[in-house]
Amino acid sequence: MRILFIGDIFGNLGRKALKKYIGDIKRENNIDFCIANGENAAAGRGITYDISSKLYNMGVDCITLGNHTWGKNDIVNFIDDDARMVRPANYPKDLPGKGSRIITNSDNKKIGVINVLGRVYMEGVDSPFEAIEREVSYLKQFVNVIIVDMHAEATSEKCAIAWNFDGVVSAVLGTHTHVQTSDERILPKGTAFLTDVGMTGPFDGIIGVDRNIILKRIKTYMPQRFEPAVGMAQINAVIIDVSEETGKAIGIERINMKNLEIK
Repeated sequence: MRILFIGDIFGNLGRKALKKYIGDIKRENNIDFCIANGENAAAGRGITYDISSKLYNMGVDCITLGNHTWGKNDIVNFIDDDARMVRPANYPKDLPGKGSRIITNSDNKKIGVINVLGRVYMEGVDSPFEAIEREVSYLKQFVNVIIVDMHAEATSEKCAIAWNFDGVVSAVLGTHTHVQTSDERILPKGTAFLTDVGMTGPFDGIIGVDRNIILKRIKTYMPQRFEPAVGMAQINAVIIDVSEETGKAIGIERINMKNLEIK
C-alpha cells in the first residue's frame, strides 16, 4: 500500500499548486491514499467547508488539522459531519470533530489516521502519548495501517512520539514548522518517521507568509497582520510504503518540488 502525505497546505497558492500537480504525483507513484494537512489552507489560517470540498475533489482522501483548527469559525458547522477530517485527538473530548478516522478508498482498502498536537512551545493540550494510545486501541479493531500526524513545534517531541510508538503505528509524520526535514527513516520495529513533512504553498515567503511582513515583525517586535506570500510555489510531501497485512512500513520517500510557477 502506498500512502501520500501532503505537507501543510498554505493559502491559495498552496491549493493551486496542489491542484496542478496532485494528479500527476498520484498516478506516477501508484498512490492508494492521499492525506493532507489543511489547517492553513484558508489564507494561511484555518479551513472552510468550501476549501475542504475542493481539496477532496482534487483527490485528497483525508484532511488533518492542527493548532489552527478553529481558525475559521464555520468549521464547527461541518467538522462533525465530515468523516474524512481529523482534528487533534488531545483537544478536550467534548469539542466538535474526531481525533481519528477510518478512511476507505475506492478499492475498499482502509487505513486509520490520527492527529495530535505537541505540547512543547505550543498551546496547552492533553498528553499526545495518551491520546495516541486511546485512538490506536480503537482503530486496531478495524485496521492494521495507522498514520499519525504529529503537529508539533519541537523536533525532540516528534522524535519521542515516533520512538514511543515504533511498531505500534505505521508512520509518525511531523507537521507544523513548514520546513521539510531530511531525516526520513524506518525505525527498528517498522514505523516510518519524518520530523517534518514541510509545506505546500509559497516558496518565496517565510514559512508561507509575505517575507517583508515577517522581517518587519522580527526587526521591530511590533504586531503585524500576516498575509500569504505570492510568487513561486512549492510542494512538500512524503510517500510511505506499508504492508497491509502487518501494518509495518517498508519504504519512505520525500517529495520536494520547488520554484513552481503557478498561474
